[in-house]
Amino acid sequence: MKRLAFSLIAGAVTLALTACNGDDGAKGPQGAQGEQGAAGQNGVDGTNGSNGQDGANGQNGADGQNGVDGKNGGAGLVRIATVPSGAEVTGLYLTEKGDLFFNVQHPADSNTVEKDGKTFNKGTVGVLTGVDFNNLPNNIVNSPVPATEQEQQTVISAIGQYQVLGQTGDVFSELGAKGVSGGLGVHYGINSKEEIIKNDNPDFNGFIATSDNEGYLFTNWESYPGGMSRLKMSKDTKGKWSVTEAMMVNFDGVQGTAANCFGSVSPWGTPLTSEEWIVNSKVDTTTDASWNDPANTRTDGIEALVAPDFPNPYRYGYIAEVKNPTSASPDVVKHFTIGRYEHENSVVMPDRRTVYSSQDDTGGVLFKFIADQPEDLSSGTLYGAKLKQDEGLNDPAVTGFDIEWVELASGSNANIETWVAQYDNITTADYVAGKTSYISMADVQAWADGKATYPTEAEGGSPVTAGKPMDDRVAFLESRQAARLKGATAEWRKLEGISINHDRVLEAVTGQDVIAGEIVDKAYMYIGIADIDNTMIDGEGDIQLSSRVKDCGGVYRAAIDNNYNLTRIEPVVMGGTYRSSLTGAERCDVNQLSQPDNVIVMRDGRIIIGEDGFQENNTLWLYDPRSK
Repeated sequence: MKRLAFSLIAGAVTLALTACNGDDGAKGPQGAQGEQGAAGQNGVDGTNGSNGQDGANGQNGADGQNGVDGKNGGAGLVRIATVPSGAEVTGLYLTEKGDLFFNVQHPADSNTVEKDGKTFNKGTVGVLTGVDFNNLPNNIVNSPVPATEQEQQTVISAIGQYQVLGQTGDVFSELGAKGVSGGLGVHYGINSKEEIIKNDNPDFNGFIATSDNEGYLFTNWESYPGGMSRLKMSKDTKGKWSVTEAMMVNFDGVQGTAANCFGSVSPWGTPLTSEEWIVNSKVDTTTDASWNDPANTRTDGIEALVAPDFPNPYRYGYIAEVKNPTSASPDVVKHFTIGRYEHENSVVMPDRRTVYSSQDDTGGVLFKFIADQPEDLSSGTLYGAKLKQDEGLNDPAVTGFDIEWVELASGSNANIETWVAQYDNITTADYVAGKTSYISMADVQAWADGKATYPTEAEGGSPVTAGKPMDDRVAFLESRQAARLKGATAEWRKLEGISINHDRVLEAVTGQDVIAGEIVDKAYMYIGIADIDNTMIDGEGDIQLSSRVKDCGGVYRAAIDNNYNLTRIEPVVMGGTYRSSLTGAERCDVNQLSQPDNVIVMRDGRIIIGEDGFQENNTLWLYDPRSK
């Protein structure tokens, strides 16, 4: 308002002066700056410019690391087959051509049902036909738990057809002179030539091929005395086998064998048979009678085997190698070098020198032998495994053990047999009450303590060695006690079958593509434990596991390093228990492992497990460790 008033006054004065035509007056002062006007509105946005051209593609980034292998789809335990009532599954052997052999050991006498013209009431050797186990699919459906009488008394399989090759007592009369006199599994006295036993316990099988579809099947017969049969066989285009020759291998040259249990075929093609039941010299106890005590009635069939001679206990309990196995008369050698104990099985590594052996007993030891020369087990060094249990763990499903090896002694078959022979002429007439005619615990202790001489008889020593210079016979003739006193772990309970896949181990150690395909970078030896019981769960020593799976057992694996040395043992799959609602007793679940015995490893890394358990019908399982 003030600004407008000043403007009107100035206009009037100017008009008046103009009208008078007078001189211009002096210029007045400049008016004050007016206030700034309000800001105008923003203009309208301009249109977007056109897109520029795409830039050049950048370089590809570096490849990422491979992801962890996925689990095998649903491949846990698969029930491949079941055996008849009363029997255990034995003799697992997988050939290069994918043929799977297995046996029906000691089936029930009461089995009467026939299948394919055979009744399963005696020991049976057989094979699954019509299937290649080296190219087995992943989607096999479980064979059922036997329910009917037909299923319970015969072999039922999820894949392939079980073909019976021979049974206890079979003579193969259709082969004439090429049959077996006396029959499969029948054993005779070495001197008397009289029949001692019809052995109903076929165990280990080992096949030695002579061509693509022909070869020799060696089968252990596990009893006192024991033995081994050999069947020459050929396979037709449909996969069915025919026996063309049959014989029992002659073990008379090594004074017979005791309870030929499981075994293996060496990398150089010779069967290795295991004597499981040692003729007990009673070194482990002070209460049992000595072997030559006239009151001892536990000599079983071994006394009849060598009668009228008295058996030397140190002649039994070893690994025996069948040399020249395809000749008319194979040669048998007992390897005293690998030690005397209850051998379940032995496995030779691809270096053809390192041998692992399991002891099937309570308080057993895992042994290692390294031969001086490849393919020659007649001399070398014996070791026992010392275990260190994972700290803070005791559940069998997760608890592993690190391994150290305790050296016991070096020796040769020739030297050890000179020690064995010193006990040949001991009889019941030499027995003295309260003493032993054989190696005593005092002898073992003196050896372990590094004494220069054996103890005298007054000090508890054996009359054979009393006061004589110390030697290493203790390590080879009483191997379990020698290993224990040297610090090895003597606490396994029923350390059963051990197995490797030769080619997988060779690939892992050498890096060579042996199998054809992806090279295996880790390999293991697999171990069956029928019982995780007794010395494994007593809370003492190196193995202190819980009793959660106890009698059901499980399967372990041992890592193999670049020197074919076992460095660590860890669990793979365990049996499982449940409490019966009827009796309240704990039982092994029929759908889980029940006392695994034999274990073999397939080319693809899966394992096949045979049971020696409590079930009405024991199972042949397939398991993929990658499903764990």
